[in-house]
Amino acid sequence: MPSQSSLPPLELHLQDDQWPLEYIDHDRQIARAVVVDEDGFFYFVRASRDDDFGVATYIETSGGGVEPGEDLEVAIRRELQEELGVEVSVLCEIGTVSDFYNLIHRHNINHYFLCQVRSFGARHLTADEADLYHLTTAKLRYEDAVAEYQRYMADTPIGLLIGRRELPVLQQAKELLDALEQDRSKPEQI
Repeated sequence: MPSQSSLPPLELHLQDDQWPLEYIDHDRQIARAVVVDEDGFFYFVRASRDDDFGVATYIETSGGGVEPGEDLEVAIRRELQEELGVEVSVLCEIGTVSDFYNLIHRHNINHYFLCQVRSFGARHLTADEADLYHLTTAKLRYEDAVAEYQRYMADTPIGLLIGRRELPVLQQAKELLDALEQDRSKPEQI
């Protein structure tokens, strides 16, 4: 994996204050990515759900569970192919966010990466992703993504939890992209 920039990796520990904590009975390792193309567009999944978490429509970084023994970089490439139909270059690690879904008794350990689109192809959604969450692709400018996270964070409890997790990651990704761009624009020293 390419080296990390001079920014320290993001590390957040968030609690679920939307549902009461009864107990946590499992951890889930998750690989997620902020995906950007060469024109500066960011790619997310848009989910529409009506389940125990309530009725909600929101954007979220693409990603999912890491299989037992699976490398994080392999997992993120697989998840991005499945959900967005995209092949990527992994630019760097953004960081880790630990959060909880008290309603389903789960602790999430989200490993975030910054990835650049290399090519698009067919998506390969699971039945749940297609039928229960109605995943589609959202292509947004940075400012539009920030505004969408801020808007839906106030709409639903699940939106609030996702927004708290995702917005700092998106902001860190933007800082990393800006730093990478500055590095590219510097003249080479001999």
